[in-house]
Amino acid sequence: MSPCLRHAKQKQADIVALIRELVECESPTDNAAAVNRWVDLLASKLEGRAKIKTFSGGRFGRHLRCEFTLPGRKKEGQILALGHSDTVWPLGTLASMPFRHAKGRLWGPGVLDMKAGVAYFLFAMQALVDLDVPVRRRVVLQVNSDEEVGSETSRPLTEEAAKQSLAVLVLEPGAGLDGRLKTARKGVGGYTVTVHGRASHAGVDFEAGASAIIELARQIARIERFTNLKRGLTVNPGIVSGGTRTNVVAALAQAEVDIRIARAADAAPLDRKFHALRPVDKRCHIEVTGGLNRPPMERTAGSRRLFGIAKDLAREIGVALEESSTGGGSDGNFTAALGIPTLDGLGAVGVGAHATTESILVNRIPDRVALLAALVSQGL
Repeated sequence: MSPCLRHAKQKQADIVALIRELVECESPTDNAAAVNRWVDLLASKLEGRAKIKTFSGGRFGRHLRCEFTLPGRKKEGQILALGHSDTVWPLGTLASMPFRHAKGRLWGPGVLDMKAGVAYFLFAMQALVDLDVPVRRRVVLQVNSDEEVGSETSRPLTEEAAKQSLAVLVLEPGAGLDGRLKTARKGVGGYTVTVHGRASHAGVDFEAGASAIIELARQIARIERFTNLKRGLTVNPGIVSGGTRTNVVAALAQAEVDIRIARAADAAPLDRKFHALRPVDKRCHIEVTGGLNRPPMERTAGSRRLFGIAKDLAREIGVALEESSTGGGSDGNFTAALGIPTLDGLGAVGVGAHATTESILVNRIPDRVALLAALVSQGL
């Protein structure tokens, strides 16, 4: 058994205890005070182990960045680990969805996405200290407070840190119950299509009106055809609203549209299609806003190399590791788009992110911690 794996097994009860603390300190994105309490809790766990800085998140909670104090004299280059403090769960969710250890899993809001991953990284770095494993890179952990809503304020910080790094390790959960790593993610964005029509009385003066709802329906039929499954491009009108009363020809209607692209090259052509929408009823006016929020994390030579290293290291600790791609985005999308080799999905193994079934496998805790320690000690 590898020393790091043995160390993680010995520390498993402590790892579970930290995960519990992090889960029971609720931190929904839209509650800056709650997120800040969580950041303070994490910072307290890092005292004496890392140099800590926090950054304002504006209307969100603070972002945290720390550089670990690790064995080894000279440090050249940097490895960046990425996590996030915010969850999708409202304050008070613990009342109906408490942290628990049952059926070989840990359950609770945010346990998979992604509080366990952050805990794993702390213990992985502690293993390197306790085992006196020399590390030749600076190791920085950045934990963002607004990842679940698009990383509005953290993106510049993430990109700044990535540009100084040789590799990025993303602590998002692995894919599926086999914990596949993620070497590709779709780019994510959204458009709002607003139709301005002309109101009139639906009974007395029907022909004087120009229905924004009917026009929007025509446009949605066009938008639906933007999807190209062969290219991994999907367009989903997810929210539609409009009108005021049934006896009024609607003057306003709106659709909020989710977009996902597998290739960066598809962003500009798709944007042109949205902005080329023209009304069928010339009395209506169409307004289009939005665009791509996260660029795609495309599988590159750098990410393939990182995965190859991870696969070999995992084999040494008795785990068969596979890779995958996903339609969801993470902060790794930003770093990969800069050309920095990025490996995602290194966090917990489980299921149910954003769902009441959110849980992680307890028996996969030690090997994930050991893999993170091995990757950092490898130097990448």
